[in-house]
Order: sequence, then C-alpha cells, then structure tokens
Amino acid sequence: MPDSKLLGQLKNLLAEDLSRSAKAKRIADAIQVEGPYRWVGIYDVDFQRGLVVNIAWSGYSAPSHPAFPITQGLTARAIAGRRTINAGNVADDAGYMTTFDSTRAEIIVPVLDLHERVLGTLDVESERLNAFDTDSQALLEECARVLEPFWTGDK
Repeated sequence: MPDSKLLGQLKNLLAEDLSRSAKAKRIADAIQVEGPYRWVGIYDVDFQRGLVVNIAWSGYSAPSHPAFPITQGLTARAIAGRRTINAGNVADDAGYMTTFDSTRAEIIVPVLDLHERVLGTLDVESERLNAFDTDSQALLEECARVLEPFWTGDK
C-alpha cells in the first residue's frame, strides 16, 4: 500500500500558490526524504524539441545532464515503453547515462496523461544496489499518478 502521507503531501503541494519551479523543487524534496534516495529529479518531456529537461532536483548536486535527447539513457526506455524502468545495478545496464559516480541504482517513472502520453518523468537515484523494491516502485508510480496535474495544470 503506497504511503498515503507522502501522497497527501504531494496533493497539498500541487494546491499551493507557487511558481512551477518552486513547486517542482518542493515535490522533489518531499520524494527524496521518503526513502534511501540520494537524488530526485523532476523532468519535462518535450517531444517537439526531442528533449528531456530538468525542472528541479533534490540532492547534493545539480544534474550532470540538465537536458538531453529523449532517445538517450534509461529515460528513453521509460518514455518509449510508457513504463517504469528500474535498474537495480546501473553498472549492468548499457543504457545508463552516468550522472554521478556513486549512483548504483536508478528508477525512472514516466508521468502519463489520461491518454497515456508521457508528460514528464521522476528520476530517483540511490547509492545502494537494488534500492527500489516492489513497494518503493509502487509508491513512486503512485506519486507519478498523483502528480499528473503538475504537468497538465488540472486541479
């Protein structure tokens, strides 16, 4: 059962009167403290420009790839398949784009609209191997569903 406290917190953040970047930063911070997550990024997927663009992040350093083609990295598979990509050991995944040398596991959760179009992604990284079990994946996927209005502007 996904953590209703975090999901409630995200719903409250969506209702706050903040700039889009400030809201994204608060969302990333809320998710980052939820688990053994060293870094969380919130990204827009811009199909017209063919780019994935960071809106905000939470962790010790800015993303090494603030914008990159939608055809690169684990994110490309999440976008193309419209499904979560959970890499328990990034060293074993040829599609992984090195962001931080200490990253051992990464999960990319696409944010979909009602028509299953990818609007954005949640990118969560950990220094622990296999950091994202089925419960944490389910929670992050539910976060993506709750956060869909962040991209669509729906209340």
